[in-house]
Amino acid sequence: MYQPPQFRSTNAQDAADIMRGWPFASLITTDDEGLPFVTHLPLHLEVEEGGHFTLWGHVAKPNPQWRHLEARPRALVTFMGPHAYQSPAIYPDRQRVPSWNYLAVHCKVQARLITEPQPKDVMLKMLIADHEAPYAQQWGELGTDYQLRMMTGIVGLELRVTEWACKLKLNQHRPESHLSLREQYAAGPEDARALAAWMDRLGLKGPKET
Repeated sequence: MYQPPQFRSTNAQDAADIMRGWPFASLITTDDEGLPFVTHLPLHLEVEEGGHFTLWGHVAKPNPQWRHLEARPRALVTFMGPHAYQSPAIYPDRQRVPSWNYLAVHCKVQARLITEPQPKDVMLKMLIADHEAPYAQQWGELGTDYQLRMMTGIVGLELRVTEWACKLKLNQHRPESHLSLREQYAAGPEDARALAAWMDRLGLKGPKET
C-alpha cells in the first residue's frame, strides 16, 4: 500500500479498531494462473499475548480460494474503514482540488485451514459473538447433526498476521483545512461522521484551536 509518512500509523490500537469496527474484509490470494483471486468476508480479530494479530473466518467449500491457500498459504487481507469525499471548499483559497479521505489496514497473513468440526465451531462462535451474540443460543439448539451438515459446507481459516500497515488519510498535512473539513464531515452521512470522530481522536483541530 502506498504510504506517505503523514498518513502512516504504527499504532496497533488504530489498526485493531479499524479491523473490528469495519470487519468486512477482502482476502486476496493468487490462483493457479498467478492472477489475484478475491473473497469478501467478515473476519474476527484476535489480539494475542504480545500484541500479535490473528484473523478468523471461513469460505464456502465450493470456493476455490481455500485450495489456493492450501498450495500457497501466504496471502493479503485488506480492511476498508470509513471513507468520504473531500471538497476543495474546505480551503480559504480557490486554487485547490477535490480528494478522498479514508482509513485502511492491510495485513500480510500466513493461512492455516480449519477442517475439523470442533475448531470450526469455535471459529463460528467468534463471528456470532461479533455480529449477533443472542444467536449463539439458537445455534446451540439446532442439534449436532444439523450443525455438522452446515459446517461440512465451509472451510475455516486461521490467518496469522505476519505484517500489517495502517493508513489514516485525513488531510493531516493541511491544517488550514481541518476546522472546515471536520464541520463538513460531522454534518454528513455515517462514514463522514466516523471520519470526523477520527479527526478528533488524532487531534486534527486546525491552527485556530491548537
